[in-house]
Parts: sequence; structure tokens; C-alpha cells
Amino acid sequence: MSKRLSSLIAAAGVIAVTAALAFAPGAGAASSLPTLNIALTGTTGVSVSGSMVSGAVNVSSTFSGKAPSGPNSNGPTWGLVRLNPGASIQQAIGAVQSHHGDINALDPYGSLFADGSAPGTVQTLLSPGNYVALNITGNGAPAFALFTVTESSSPAALPAAAATQTAIEFGFRGPTVLHNGTIVRAQNGGYLVHMVIAFGVKNPATGRTVMALLLAGKDGRAQKLISHQMINLAGPISPGGMQQQVLHTKPGYYVEACFMDTQDGREHTRLGMMRLIRVVK
Repeated sequence: MSKRLSSLIAAAGVIAVTAALAFAPGAGAASSLPTLNIALTGTTGVSVSGSMVSGAVNVSSTFSGKAPSGPNSNGPTWGLVRLNPGASIQQAIGAVQSHHGDINALDPYGSLFADGSAPGTVQTLLSPGNYVALNITGNGAPAFALFTVTESSSPAALPAAAATQTAIEFGFRGPTVLHNGTIVRAQNGGYLVHMVIAFGVKNPATGRTVMALLLAGKDGRAQKLISHQMINLAGPISPGGMQQQVLHTKPGYYVEACFMDTQDGREHTRLGMMRLIRVVK
């Protein structure tokens, strides 16, 4: 997680970046999907239960224990890695650590295809193979649990999304108006790791000012202009990663952005990877 992103979230007073995103009772086909459960405990515990067959699933996460605090804390956070055939989790983690936390180094060994905060629920697609559930609540080496997804004879279908937000280099594709109470899909259509998040602003003029400040690297001034509203459609996900959820947040204007780093240390916002979007009823 970018330190700059963590700083922005802390400045906004956000406690849980996915607090405004959850599945509404009976929303669409959410309740009919099988569920994969991820239970996080502190920074060192993670367990997986529930449906481990291919197809669409609800990923339901919980958290117990104590999470680290401070401006650079991730908060209770999980990730799902699909390992490439023949790759081990030790190779995958070692590659990322040897590249100073750069998730792009994971590519030869696997894919971080879904990521979220706990507690919460998102939907994604599982294909047959070996998987790793990560507890990335802390800033050190993640705790992990291995599991295997087997092929289903009748895989569940992912419910259709009302809108899809696609991250590319270095921008976003998809509608700039999102409707509350509808399923919004986030996916990485690029070749680098990206995130799809948004933070509230008072009006379009303020949003444009915030984007200009972030583009110029003037973080402190930008922090003073963002609101407490935060939308986390997808944390860092690898190319091809995808997840979706029902949007429940305060209507208004938001700056959609990606704060991942380039190899030379510039965050993607410095390359213009942000835009103004609006949430309506």
C-alpha cells in the first residue's frame, strides 16, 4: 500500500476504506453465490473455509484481534493470490520482498487477483488451481494460508455488473457516473499492478484542484481538500485481476485514482492516473 495513499486516508479520517461498500441484503444474485470465507486474526492469522470450487463466489472476510494503527497502516486487509503451475508461495513472497515490496515482481509466480478490507464482501471468479489467502494487515511479511480450487461441474456465473471500472496505463475506462445500490466491477486491464479507489470532494472544482495538486506532488494541500468519504473498488491487483461489489456510499463527487508506484518511485497519480467521477442515487 502506498504511503501517500495511507497518508491521504489518515488525513481524511477514514477508519475502514470499505465501510461504505457492502452487499445489500438480497442484492441481485449475491445471496445465491457460494461463499469463500477468509478469517483474519491480528497481523499473523488467516484461515480459509467454504466453497473451493471454480466459478463465481462471494468472498466474505472477517477480522478479529488488534490491527496496527498509524498513518501507514493498511488496516485489516486480505489478498488472494492464484499461483502459476509449479510455483510456490515462498517463491512468490520472496520475489516481492527482493523487489522492495513491488507487487509487479509477483508476475512469474502468480497473480494478486482480488484484494479487500475486512470485514466485507466482494465477488470474484475462481479458476482451478493452487491459491494463497494473505493477511496483509501488517507492514511485514504477510501471513498466508494455502488452498486448492477444484473444477466445478456446474460453476456459478458472476452476476452482471451495472458498471465496470477498468484501470490501464495510466488512466481509467468506464462510466464516470455510478449508481448507488448497483453492482460495480473493478478490473485491471493494464500490464502493471493497479488499484481502483476514489475519495470524496466537495464539488467538481475542488476535484480538479485536488487532481492538479496530486499531479504536482503537493500532497499536504490536497489532503486538506478531500472528504471523509472513501470508495475502495479494488486494492492493488495484478493484470487481469477483477472483483465486484454493490456500491453503497454517499452520493456526490469523487476523485478516482491509483497510487501504485512506478519502478522509479513515482506514484501513478503523478502520471495523471486519476479522474473525476460522480455517484448518484
